[in-house]
Amino acid sequence: MRNILLIGFIASTLLLSSFSTLNKKTYKLRKVVIDAGHGGKDPGCHGKSAKEAEVALKVALELGKFISEGFEDIKVIYTRDKNEFIELHDRAGLANKNNADLFISIHCNAGNPQAHGHETYTMGLHTSQGNLEVAKRENDVILKEDNYLEKYDGFDPHSPIAHILFSNFQNAYLENSIQFASKVENHLLDKAGHKSRGVKQAGFLVLWKTTMPSALIEIGYLTNPDEEKFLMDKTNQSNIAEGIYTAFSQYKEQMEKHN
Repeated sequence: MRNILLIGFIASTLLLSSFSTLNKKTYKLRKVVIDAGHGGKDPGCHGKSAKEAEVALKVALELGKFISEGFEDIKVIYTRDKNEFIELHDRAGLANKNNADLFISIHCNAGNPQAHGHETYTMGLHTSQGNLEVAKRENDVILKEDNYLEKYDGFDPHSPIAHILFSNFQNAYLENSIQFASKVENHLLDKAGHKSRGVKQAGFLVLWKTTMPSALIEIGYLTNPDEEKFLMDKTNQSNIAEGIYTAFSQYKEQMEKHN
């Protein structure tokens, strides 16, 4: 009887081990949602001539092209592929509905004329006033939406306290989000060539309700005249998209190897 139990235990262990190995081998990153920030009645920030919504869309479409050509088995989904207004909760909702594996939101930054460089955010706790101001500016778009207080549980984008409380909703996928964000910063530095301002955390509404790893990339400052010119150049836009694509490729490989 003891031998039978022992054999049964060994068989069960081997079976569970085989299932575990199978799960690890069969995990694939299948769907990515690319979100071009702003659009339509919401142009976002701007420089002397460039508008955030337009630059973000061009980089988003270029990134999608790189991914589609590089990985035939990956489905690329855009929150918008033209100049139209999409509410923040609908952007996250689209990603959730499609069971996406990764959500990438692309934006341009604003600040004083000397501020420059790219930075990548994940959902999390504000660690500086600067992070808070970026989140407040990006979240301010909900004021253009109908019934925004109801849609976002009474959230007031003008309230610093609301942002601080809101940022305590830590993303369940924070670790993977940070891994992707770190790769983005490294490869944007290589491909785009301008300053990396690092990986940061803040309470972005567009990341709040996504049920997958997600990141918001500020690709540069339109309020810096030199960087505005850089971001408007088609070659530079392609280089930025290629940098994010390289980060995506490495992230995909890492996730499929270790999950």
